[in-house]
Amino acid sequence: MTTTRPDTPPPEPPAPAATSAGSTPVSERALAPDLARGMMLLLIALAHVPWFIYDAPAGLAMLHPDQGNLADRIAQVASLVVVDARTHTMFGFLFAYGIGQMYARQKAHGTRDEDARRILRTRHLWMLAFGAVHALLLWQGDIIGTYGLIGLLMVPLFLHRTDRTLKVWTAVLLAVGALFTVLSVLATLAAPAGAPGVDAAGLQRASIAETGYLLSALIRFPTWVFGLGSGLASLALPTVFLIGLLAARHRFLEDPERHLPLLRRVAVWGIAAGWVPGLVLGLQHVGVLDPVYGPAVAAVHFYTGIFTGVGYAALFGLLAHRLAGRRGGPSLPVRGLVALGRRSLSGYLAQSAVFAPLLAAWGLGLGVHLSSWSAVLVALGTWLLTVLAAYLLDRAGRRGPAEVLLRKLTYRKPVRRRRPVAEHAG
Repeated sequence: MTTTRPDTPPPEPPAPAATSAGSTPVSERALAPDLARGMMLLLIALAHVPWFIYDAPAGLAMLHPDQGNLADRIAQVASLVVVDARTHTMFGFLFAYGIGQMYARQKAHGTRDEDARRILRTRHLWMLAFGAVHALLLWQGDIIGTYGLIGLLMVPLFLHRTDRTLKVWTAVLLAVGALFTVLSVLATLAAPAGAPGVDAAGLQRASIAETGYLLSALIRFPTWVFGLGSGLASLALPTVFLIGLLAARHRFLEDPERHLPLLRRVAVWGIAAGWVPGLVLGLQHVGVLDPVYGPAVAAVHFYTGIFTGVGYAALFGLLAHRLAGRRGGPSLPVRGLVALGRRSLSGYLAQSAVFAPLLAAWGLGLGVHLSSWSAVLVALGTWLLTVLAAYLLDRAGRRGPAEVLLRKLTYRKPVRRRRPVAEHAG
């Protein structure tokens, strides 16, 4: 017969199943990440719309036409300086930052570590599925699936690593990327003059220029699959992922007032590092500078996009700090940007839902009538429509439809919270 001492505490019941922390309530969201995501979607629209000028011969800088009037040339140079090779790295930084925020919030609500990691894994698997559907139906340049794949690979490797480990691996990836860039520059300089190169513009525009929708899908999907691998192989996205994860741990965007000197340095030097080669490449593209070394400059331009993307994020951290001190709260335009940032997945998909059917040859084919400056107007108009739609949804207290779907798929399985440690007298 078993006896129980009077002072022995009763056995603890099993930890109850509980819903996860879910997505962050609007009142608890930091301004800077959402503001950055909202503005980033304009840069993404500006980066994607030149792909749809599918009937114009491409110039030195891949997808930009090799001709145009003064307004077109200004648009091309501005895009090369400010937009191209910057949006994917800024988006990658914010993606990793969001992972850090999500994981910290799950842990703060008592979610067990294995369940928090499962939630992230489920979310990234569904992002990969979203990207596959997006690519098959509309857009071969989808980035959602690429980030989902990076999350699946990088989270198990680095989520629980120390700050020192993250910094060391960031330095390693930057060094390897710099080495690849140097080798690419040397190979370009050593190539004989007039040697044929890869028609990158033709490959990227193939599905857009195809008049049959089903055939365009057959071209579009393999192009996207190839892009999944190239997104990892370039090392730019894994690098900014580590930087974003480290920044989230120290709340660089939630608490910018604690990091103002560093944010200023990152914004100034990071943006300058990318804008200088971007300006050189832009002037080569329009013929102001000799384009003979254009491919070499393009390699440097792509590599420095790492620093510019992070610099943009730091700039929005500084801007959020400035806006937080204003009386009366953010202005109407800022509230619209933030509303779109909170619905960035829906906003991103909405751009494809506008661009592809209207501009691609398998749709209305209006892209054949665009030039660089008019394409900018299309991108700007589309983005403004998404800002308005997001603002109206925000006023109505509704999330974006893509966010609702992803959230339901991610959190459909209940989690178990950590049991509190029992305190009793010995």
